[in-house]
Amino acid sequence: MVDAQLRGRDVVDERVLVAMERVPRELFVPEKLRDRAYVDAALPIGDGQTISQPYMVARICEALSLTGVERVLDVGTGSGYQAAVLAELAAEVDTIERIPRLADRARANLEAAGYGRVSVHVGDGSRGLPDRAPFDAIAVAAAAPELPRTLYEQLEPRGRLVVPVGRRGMQRLEVIVRSPEGPAVLRSVPCRFVPLLGAEGF
Repeated sequence: MVDAQLRGRDVVDERVLVAMERVPRELFVPEKLRDRAYVDAALPIGDGQTISQPYMVARICEALSLTGVERVLDVGTGSGYQAAVLAELAAEVDTIERIPRLADRARANLEAAGYGRVSVHVGDGSRGLPDRAPFDAIAVAAAAPELPRTLYEQLEPRGRLVVPVGRRGMQRLEVIVRSPEGPAVLRSVPCRFVPLLGAEGF
């Protein structure tokens, strides 16, 4: 997966590539889909949700530019896979999921894979975790119709928010930095994610 789908494309951050090699993706997909765990595709995990394709997880993690000392918020826990990759790259990871059943499964998956230190929360991911803010970086694994202001406000100065923005079915993966002048969009690439549901989502 790492060599063919990530190194062979435009993922160049060596820390991200090593993290993707370390996390056992098969532990984060339903048992009946484990033979497809490493294909470059999003896979269903139940409750109308998916585990993102490896390439998009790598792109999000690379865009956060983590060095290993950061506090990170992962929005849209799903199966817990992206939170596990982030745990390889950052000092502290909180992740939030709106569906309690998925959050329970993700907690079990993370524990089984050796990432029990990731804190799993249940709630409206579009509102973040104000009691745990501010964060150095926030990764959103679901698409918002526009920049979620509450998440942006939970960033440290110069912190990064990576979020898919746009209409259902087609979005841009935006890298947004909190600056004194306001949100600075560094770059965006086309992508497609499930919708972010909640007060500041769809």
